[in-house]
Amino acid sequence: MQKVLSLNNVFWRRHGDTILDDVTFEVNEGEQWAILGLNGAGKTSILDIIMGYNYPTSGSAKVIGTEFGAASLPEMRKKIGYVSSSLDKFHQTLNKETGLNIVLSGKFSSFGIYQDIDEDDFKRAKEIMRDLGLESLADRTYHTFSQGERRRILIGRALMASPELLILDEPCSGLDIRAREDVLKIVQRIPEEQRHLLYVTHHIEELTSAISHVLLIKDGKIVAAGPKREVLTSDLLSETYKTRVKVFFENDRPWLVVNDAEGNND
Repeated sequence: MQKVLSLNNVFWRRHGDTILDDVTFEVNEGEQWAILGLNGAGKTSILDIIMGYNYPTSGSAKVIGTEFGAASLPEMRKKIGYVSSSLDKFHQTLNKETGLNIVLSGKFSSFGIYQDIDEDDFKRAKEIMRDLGLESLADRTYHTFSQGERRRILIGRALMASPELLILDEPCSGLDIRAREDVLKIVQRIPEEQRHLLYVTHHIEELTSAISHVLLIKDGKIVAAGPKREVLTSDLLSETYKTRVKVFFENDRPWLVVNDAEGNND
């Protein structure tokens, strides 16, 4: 089975502190993964390794056929779509852009269009916006969008380059319930588009049936990794979240209840 990415015995140290501690996991073709953990657990550090923004202090990494240290990481990044609430820091640049131009800019991984766009590019961008229910935003500028619309237009931008791997880093952060569900409807369709998804969050209720596998991380170490229902257990999540919790599934979607100190919710 072809591997989409693999991290083997990865350590990453910064200023003498071990941020990632012997991280090993792999994503195989056809699998859709989520990474769960508390804030500061190491989720973003794993993404920085996968994207090639940080090199492992020790261990090895291979992403979409690119072995770190043996091939061009900028070329690898062209095969990855990335959406994060951290992209909001580019709002001053985005504010003056229309929805259509933002989606189009995804072809070049830029904010703003500085290269020639052909008719096929326009056609693809409009198709993406139609598929994501964003047609009404085509001629509106970013500063008029709601938070949910902003997140969805950035997903459209990420899809413009037809990435093999789509990374969504807490895409529902700061969204209300309706906006969150609009984003999750898009997530649900990703596997149908013959691409792979890496979904990062600390809210298990965001893991729709599109997610097949889960990695749990705590304090830079992997707690568990594997098929969703095998990993999302009350015991493993209690360890990951450092809080006693109970997990149940409804419509193949997990939900979490925090147990009280006496365990009366068991």
